[in-house]
Amino acid sequence: MTQFLQWELSETIQKALIKNQFVSATEIQQLAIPKLLAGVDLLGIAQTGTGKTAAFALPMIQRLSTPKLKAKPARMRALVLAPTRELAHQIEETFKTFGKSSLLKIFSIYGGVGHCPQIAAMAKGLDVLVATPGRLLDLIKQGHIFFDQLEVFVLDEADKMLDMGFIHDVQKIIDLLPVKKQGLLFSATMNEAVIKLANNFLTNPTMINIAPQGTIADKVVHTLLPVEKSHKPQLLKELMKKKSFRKVLVFSRTKHGADRIVRHLQKEEISAAAIHGNKSQGARDRAIKYFKRDKIRVLVATDIAARGIDIPGISHVINYDLPNEAENYIHRIGRTARAEKSGKALSFYDLSEFEKLQAIENALAQKIAIDTTHPLYGVPAVWQKIKK
Repeated sequence: MTQFLQWELSETIQKALIKNQFVSATEIQQLAIPKLLAGVDLLGIAQTGTGKTAAFALPMIQRLSTPKLKAKPARMRALVLAPTRELAHQIEETFKTFGKSSLLKIFSIYGGVGHCPQIAAMAKGLDVLVATPGRLLDLIKQGHIFFDQLEVFVLDEADKMLDMGFIHDVQKIIDLLPVKKQGLLFSATMNEAVIKLANNFLTNPTMINIAPQGTIADKVVHTLLPVEKSHKPQLLKELMKKKSFRKVLVFSRTKHGADRIVRHLQKEEISAAAIHGNKSQGARDRAIKYFKRDKIRVLVATDIAARGIDIPGISHVINYDLPNEAENYIHRIGRTARAEKSGKALSFYDLSEFEKLQAIENALAQKIAIDTTHPLYGVPAVWQKIKK
């Protein structure tokens, strides 16, 4: 496998890589890093969990550190646009992890929290700004952000931006950027809308495609657990009795469903917390922090809230409900088996979800293996009372 040492990355970056046990580059890192170090524009198609954040963060840190230029107030030298708060925060943390010794000023701005700290950070000038579209436009309109020093622009998870209805906001931002800059666009899928967006700001880009639509990481073992809908809480409880379920991410289709799952687990004295759109940003940040530090065993999330979660060591992903969109199945189970490690994904399935399952299997062009050994397999709802 390709080693990071082969590239002329700075000594501070190399030390950070070693400290964080980054030795061998993933496929997208192997392909993207030398291109980005050369300063070309890039269009990258890559699924979540492939290491794409480090693929663009490392060369950007290198560029911004040599030579180190001072950003003027209300300016930034690099801008990364992300669709969700969680992803923006995750990208910020990646830059800080590898750019700590470079003394770069790195900050993220997003909605759901107060404007004042964000305005104060911008007033000092930044090397790297990570932002969600809505809050970025708010601060632009208020006169707190200008782009005349921008050198690099990254549009991350472009397909999700489009799915979430951010296309007009993204276009407004692109229209304000200087023509001369290095441009990067990353997306999990490729379609006409993504190509059109790329053409708006990329110049003769190099294209990297390592994740054809409908593919799942090789080291994810994913299975289907047929179960009566009323038995799902009991099945989750039974699975959590196993010690191997040490760090578990559970997906719920709805916000209220996520809260119900947490209450059920807490009644069984299983530490759990939920993240979704009704939770404050502070509550979501705390839940993710506790999950990372193993202070809670289970994190329950909705699809939107979980976008951008990059937490090492997730042993299992559980789809308590199948997702409404087949594409989200791949995104969900990609939360485990990250950085080329192995992981397991289990999907609870009741008969009311038949069409959702059919859509997922059609997208994958394969049948999902069925686990007939799980504790509640084949047990009709009338045969067993569920502990409330």
